[in-house]
Amino acid sequence: MSLVIELENIRKYYQTNKTVYHALKGINLSIEKGELIAIMGSSGAGKSTLMNIIGLLDNPSSGHYKLDGRDVSTLSDNERSVIRNLKIGFVFQSFFLLPRLTALQNAELPLTYREVKPTIRRERALAALEKVGMKEFIHRKPNELSGGQMQRVAIARALTAGPSVILADEPTGALDSKIGQDVMNLFKELNKHECVTIVIVTHDSDVAVQCRRTVHVKDGLIHEELLMS
Repeated sequence: MSLVIELENIRKYYQTNKTVYHALKGINLSIEKGELIAIMGSSGAGKSTLMNIIGLLDNPSSGHYKLDGRDVSTLSDNERSVIRNLKIGFVFQSFFLLPRLTALQNAELPLTYREVKPTIRRERALAALEKVGMKEFIHRKPNELSGGQMQRVAIARALTAGPSVILADEPTGALDSKIGQDVMNLFKELNKHECVTIVIVTHDSDVAVQCRRTVHVKDGLIHEELLMS
């Protein structure tokens, strides 16, 4: 399989006054197309910083990051924004759906930002909502949906963009265990049948154990990788 994400000796540090904090200390990580991978780590371990770099929300201080074969390590803010919209779909713990928009309109958003024609936006958003089991709820607004349904709309929004990778940050964190498992089952189904590359950042071992590979981040380094059978 081809590599979607290639991180080579990624380092990230922050400097305040005379203090330098090293958040990432030399991360090497490759993710293949079609993988379902979990990134785990305690608070302060570096997993959030790693997620921000993978998601093109920040640049590394040094090292190389290739996304779909393109080195994106030193892009400007504007360049990162363009590539992020084209290549990465986000799913967050707090959903981040726009409250005044319907499920369909929320799912269309990535293509709205690209100025895609309304008919094409609607067609692709409808297809994504159907994949996540939300076809009957397309005209409902977020306050008319349950937490699990809102997360499904968020996943549909990520799918609509046709991304190279879906980056999910604690996607079950705001859900009870049953609804959280429903969301994980959906991720696994999309990964298996749609070959969607999914990276889940989590502290929940029950989530991580369902992924094909788990990467543990500790003290700014990858300490081990566990492969599931």
